[in-house]
Amino acid sequence: MQMRDIRKGWKEAVLYVLRLDKRDLEKMKRWIKACGRPYEQLNIARKNQHKAVCSKWRELKLYDVLKMGLLSHTMFGLSVAVLVAYLMFTKKNSGSNIMSEIRKEFDYIVVGGGSAGAVLASRLSEKDDVTVLLLEAGGEETENSLYHVPAGCFILQKTDADWGYYTEPQKFSHYGLKGNRSYWPRGKVLGGTSILNFMIYNRGSRYDYDNWASQGCTGWSYDDVLTYFKKSEDILIPRLKDSRIHSAGGYLGVSHARVTPLVDYYLNAAEELGYEIVDYNGEEFEGFAETQFTIRNAERSSTSKAFLRPVMQRKNLHVIPHSHVVKVIMDKMVAVGVEMIHGGQKNQLYASKEVILSAGAIGSPHILMLSGIGPKSHLDELRIPLIADLPVGENLQDHMLLPLTTGVNITGSVTEKAMSSWWTFAQYYLFGTGYFSSPLVEVVAHVNTEKNKEFKTAPDIQFMFISGLPKVDDFLELREDIKNELKSKMPEEGFVGYVGLLHPKSKGTIKLRSRDPFDPPIIDPNYLANEEDIKTLIRGFRLMEKYLETKAMQNIGVTMDFLNITVCGGHEFLSDAYVECYIRHMATTIYHPTSTCKMGSPADPSTVVDPQLRVKGIERLRVVDASVMPDVTSGNTNAPTIMIAEKAAVIILER
Repeated sequence: MQMRDIRKGWKEAVLYVLRLDKRDLEKMKRWIKACGRPYEQLNIARKNQHKAVCSKWRELKLYDVLKMGLLSHTMFGLSVAVLVAYLMFTKKNSGSNIMSEIRKEFDYIVVGGGSAGAVLASRLSEKDDVTVLLLEAGGEETENSLYHVPAGCFILQKTDADWGYYTEPQKFSHYGLKGNRSYWPRGKVLGGTSILNFMIYNRGSRYDYDNWASQGCTGWSYDDVLTYFKKSEDILIPRLKDSRIHSAGGYLGVSHARVTPLVDYYLNAAEELGYEIVDYNGEEFEGFAETQFTIRNAERSSTSKAFLRPVMQRKNLHVIPHSHVVKVIMDKMVAVGVEMIHGGQKNQLYASKEVILSAGAIGSPHILMLSGIGPKSHLDELRIPLIADLPVGENLQDHMLLPLTTGVNITGSVTEKAMSSWWTFAQYYLFGTGYFSSPLVEVVAHVNTEKNKEFKTAPDIQFMFISGLPKVDDFLELREDIKNELKSKMPEEGFVGYVGLLHPKSKGTIKLRSRDPFDPPIIDPNYLANEEDIKTLIRGFRLMEKYLETKAMQNIGVTMDFLNITVCGGHEFLSDAYVECYIRHMATTIYHPTSTCKMGSPADPSTVVDPQLRVKGIERLRVVDASVMPDVTSGNTNAPTIMIAEKAAVIILER
């Protein structure tokens, strides 16, 4: 749904809604909320129009907006007005190459239409003498308008667009979460996790890529990859338009999304501690900054919307959503195609040039192992015939995140009441402004807690600041006792400061649960198994504690009292022992799994793909996604994943 379409139809839609009486709206609201009451029970004139509105509401899943608390009569009327505007003025996509009849052979088959796959399919199909097939297990990003609303990131987990993975119970962490497990959302829709994420555009530190190069990833140093970051980018921040590090004109919109006055307080506190305010995607990574987001014109700039949708009319680009790839078809040591399930039918599709896995750090190793490419001992256990003995699924890395919640004595943070306001809704759909136009992570910082090092390295801690207080039971799936305790003292106004572990020493694994391709894999991140990770998080906590004690923070009433939880009451509050207890109970994922198909020198036994992203020992098979990172980058991983796809397209087409 385009904002301009909604605004164009707003006047007519409002006039339509005004013709409804309150009783009709209440009946309609009850039907939509229940999602099942027969249309015939709606005693309203122009029944067919109402039927269309309700049907579109259900199709677009806009009833998910109700989860935000938008239940008032006025609010509901405005919601219906938006739907009517959509019906009146939104044009259906035309010329799309979504395939209705499945061909059998293409030059390139790309598996996974997410953050990497959508970019790769778009770039490969720029060469008009090759045919490209993109296979995506989920549906299209046009099916739900909330996929494009920045604040939709708060409610899109555990929907049809999410694979909905859980980790195995953790031995050294997650003590405060149900079953000691972490919920891992992963995108199952065109655009992948770029549809679900918080849209933070973060390239990482130059030291990340230089370290990759030093590990045998020739051609992947910072100077090598900068070109591909710039190729994607359309910088929309005026002061950065002339920067040699940024670029304009790319598919991917990058902008700020400030919606609260807390930004100035965050940055003032940073300067009080002596930190610089930087462009973290520019010359200097370490420091504090207003967050850069993949947002264009108040809409999420997902890879499907940015890279794929504008080129869907290309005759050589073909897309099949709802296609679940179960294995790579091999002819001895050559990948010749894939086997996939679509519409309940098994299909075998063939690639004359290459099969490229872009199914992500969970999906790509899963498919490889089902195809007989993986650790011999593990495949033998499941009686899967071995094609290549490679460390697929090993080296799993993920950033951890520790929430530190505080109240404030000023107004201006984003409250539940503000998010449910009719004005918030109207601001967004009328003007493209307001709280819905932002994921609310308004400031980020990258800091190095080991200042005594002899040489400069990538920061080891990331701070993120969400300018509001999300519901306690959202995202984390806390134990009932902890959830109830936190709810009882949750202030109305406040923010959450997050401490993120950037370079985990603890490594995990992805393994097959069974030979059934529809069985979710066994995900064990092995969080906090290495004591160094605890030490780094404690140092990060202490730095955040110092930050919250600045005059700028104290002037707005910031306190650490909210961190006092009963389960750690056996330790002195805020002592190292207490902080470790708090970390082991409350730290969880930042949703950045990587490195399960490690890139590096072919001679390195720990690697799965070479620097050209070719699976070792297998012809015509590559992996192009976050799984190839030798080590996770120093920040949010979506931008580096897009960069990998940009570079891969050039490598493939120039071979």
